[in-house]
Amino acid sequence: MEKEIKVGLLGCGTVGSGVYKILEQNATSIANKSGAKLTVAKVLVKDKSEELLVDVASDKLTDDFEEIINDQEIEIVVELIGGVHPAKEFILEALKSGRSVVTANKELVAKHGHELLITAREMGVDIYFEASVGGGIPIISPLKEDLAGNKITNIMGIVNGTTNYILTKMEQEGAEFSDVLAKAQELGYAEANPTSDIEGHDAAYKLAIVASIAFESKVDIDDIYIEGITGITKEDILYAQELDYKIKLLAIGKEDNGIEVRVHPTLVPIEHPLANVNDVFNAIFVEGNAINEVMFYGPGAGQMPTGSAVVGDIITAARNVNFSAQGRISCTCFEQKEVIAQKEVMSSFYLRLEVLDNPGVLGKITGLLGEHQVSIESVIQKGRSNDTVPLVLVTHQVKEGDLNAALEKIASLSDVKEVASLIRVEEY
Repeated sequence: MEKEIKVGLLGCGTVGSGVYKILEQNATSIANKSGAKLTVAKVLVKDKSEELLVDVASDKLTDDFEEIINDQEIEIVVELIGGVHPAKEFILEALKSGRSVVTANKELVAKHGHELLITAREMGVDIYFEASVGGGIPIISPLKEDLAGNKITNIMGIVNGTTNYILTKMEQEGAEFSDVLAKAQELGYAEANPTSDIEGHDAAYKLAIVASIAFESKVDIDDIYIEGITGITKEDILYAQELDYKIKLLAIGKEDNGIEVRVHPTLVPIEHPLANVNDVFNAIFVEGNAINEVMFYGPGAGQMPTGSAVVGDIITAARNVNFSAQGRISCTCFEQKEVIAQKEVMSSFYLRLEVLDNPGVLGKITGLLGEHQVSIESVIQKGRSNDTVPLVLVTHQVKEGDLNAALEKIASLSDVKEVASLIRVEEY
């Protein structure tokens, strides 16, 4: 095979080292699939003296992006440094210089993907970002190609391994959130600063990307309702089990007379496929009018799984370069659809109250709920006490704004000491 395509790799951390390993280990197979030998010509690092996770020849290392952009033999640039700046500037410069780009940068794609796609189209080159959502799970390509004949109505996913691990261990061990978080940090499943994961921002970036593709309309990160898992207690998990649910942090996108996009803890029925996705695994559940239901499951992060997705994109980009077929992939946001305000979203709810154990309390609460068109599906009321007792309610479908209005009045009742928990319920 005479054709050689050279790659410039920006970043050689966890994912970058995985990409380098895969390109080296599977070189023959990759060459056969892409129609050309792929060679990493340059690797951008912060400090050339720093020890890497993979053995890279010293003459390939650079700490200057200009060395990569000025190397006319490099035809594909792979961005794995993360964050918005300088990654955005590097990618735009690469695209404008006629290079195709592969990235795993979820934050950048969520915030500026539209601009990057338009630039790639104008320059007649490609930008691929499969690894930005779901790690090693294929979802971007299936939505753009394999499921393109469908009208997608619902996309729901467990797309953050850290939070899924925490919720799984809380369920299995009956532990509190703070204890499991500390263990996750010790094992390396959670960052020292886990805010992006546990507050739902990481999942929101991924939802913005897949919802924009699935619903063919640009979804901004500011359009997404975001709620993390820090308020979930072991009591909530036990009550969920009693009601035949599991609690998962879901990224949910739906289209029906507008788009719903939200990230929050959710009670998922135990028979739903997502209910059995545990530990650090991810899964994305898609409903379309032709396919009906399909779910993509696998490792959502890590050196080799994410590296696998990146290399898959590199192969596709290289094949396009080799056969002069660049510029085929364009932005799929053909329409401008309304994003429904969260207060207008219909959902069922799990509600846990701490109330005084007095006669008539339940009647007062259900009366106020009824005044706001909130009907009750099930009730759990346990124990007798001189102090407070838990009262757990699951509602039928209700507009979120109506429930919140009812809860304002319920919280003011002298018999109600606390609205301890409010979690949305996803039916199946």
